[in-house]
Amino acid sequence: MPEPGVIESSNSTWAAPMVLVGKKESLQRLPLTKHGQLAYNIHVNGVLHCRVRYSQLLRLHEQLKKEYGNNVVPAFPPKKLFTLAPVEVEQRREQLEKYMQAVRQDPILGASETFNSFLRKTQQETQQIPTEEVHLDVYLSNGQKVKVNILTSDQTEDVLEAVASKLGLPDDLVGYFSLFLIREGKDEGYTFVRKLQEFELPFVSVTSLRNPEYRIVHRKSYWDSAYDNDIMDNVVGLNLLYAQTVSDTERGWILVNKEQHRQLKSLQEKGSKKEFIRFAQTLKYFGYMKFDPCITDFPEKGCHVIVSAGNNELNFHVKLSNDQIKDGSFKVTRMRCWRVTSSVPVANGMANSDTSGKSDIKLELAFEYLMSKERLQWVTITSPQAIMMSICLQSMVDELMVKKSGGSIKKKRHNGSLRRSDSEQAVKSPPLLDSPDSNREPIVKLSSKLTSVTLQGISTSNPAKDISGNNIHGNYAFEGIGDDDL
Repeated sequence: MPEPGVIESSNSTWAAPMVLVGKKESLQRLPLTKHGQLAYNIHVNGVLHCRVRYSQLLRLHEQLKKEYGNNVVPAFPPKKLFTLAPVEVEQRREQLEKYMQAVRQDPILGASETFNSFLRKTQQETQQIPTEEVHLDVYLSNGQKVKVNILTSDQTEDVLEAVASKLGLPDDLVGYFSLFLIREGKDEGYTFVRKLQEFELPFVSVTSLRNPEYRIVHRKSYWDSAYDNDIMDNVVGLNLLYAQTVSDTERGWILVNKEQHRQLKSLQEKGSKKEFIRFAQTLKYFGYMKFDPCITDFPEKGCHVIVSAGNNELNFHVKLSNDQIKDGSFKVTRMRCWRVTSSVPVANGMANSDTSGKSDIKLELAFEYLMSKERLQWVTITSPQAIMMSICLQSMVDELMVKKSGGSIKKKRHNGSLRRSDSEQAVKSPPLLDSPDSNREPIVKLSSKLTSVTLQGISTSNPAKDISGNNIHGNYAFEGIGDDDL
């Protein structure tokens, strides 16, 4: 499921507010191309994805109409016989943006191969990367590098399957894993940027960033640890899950005390991989994805927080203004809805941006939570990873709905086989666990009744923060609870 898009102001004469909510692609007007045609940028997660012209979008619209009919496809901004005045140019930009948002939000159009292939093709054209065979480095959780032979035009699923083939992972286990774009930090840590989607070309996505700190990582992409049993029945799947579990423990994502660490190390020395994973499953934060420190307004405004996603919840490790540490969780089934919003600082009527066109974007994830019977309240997280958090919430809901319907997360490859094969590559065993960090802060539980807070004012009249009232993402897994359930 594609991530939201962003309007970014790389042209100082257009300081329009930025919008980022839900599953959208947003447009920004650019100067004329060398052919005299007005061009538009499509940004995804604050990064330029592709540059398109009105005529390209019109051809996309005509193709969608041909395949799905006028009743399904939204209205497209009409052609003009004469040169557009500045006001009309901005009106068209807004209309095109609304059109792309409407297509992206439609469950049929947004998931269509026509729409996604358009985004992939224009991404490749914008970055001016020809179609050719290349080697792409994909990393495992333990830092091991898997070099796959792909085409620059291969989409995310193609690359995922190439990695699976190189590792010898069976076809029916491919869908348990995904590719993630991460940015390496200090002390071997890394930041999750986003999960690579069907509308992009992984080689182009990572190459266009022109920064060696970015890399693609192969990790499991489900939340229910019951699926671990499917993976552990296969030796390659077992090794992948084992390597990720050791890595997450080393990074402190899975919390262990000294005795638990001793037991894990003993199992590791014996080579008891399944037992190691089984024991790790009983530990706090097993299978969670940890995000960088950020800010929340819960339980009070301006709190520093470390957010982790897993077990169908967002966990908050909060530092209050009095330096007290508290820990609490928000179940995804209690979230009635959520939204991701963005704002860009505006000074003297212009948005701040560097020469590369990348603006100083402030991202927020806000969700409405059922605190008690008939009492909903908003909780806000301010983080550059707000989009990734939203994607995690959505994937949790999707997994819950699949499980409820009796479906499966297994995924077969195209025609049952890959278009090209590579020799198998074994997953190396990780080194023995280091001693746990004795300086890690202790965790104190929140009280059973969480303090009531109000969402920080979000106003559509604020010129530096343009937020639509229709940008709320409803949660189909939402359940009502009473006071006794909290």
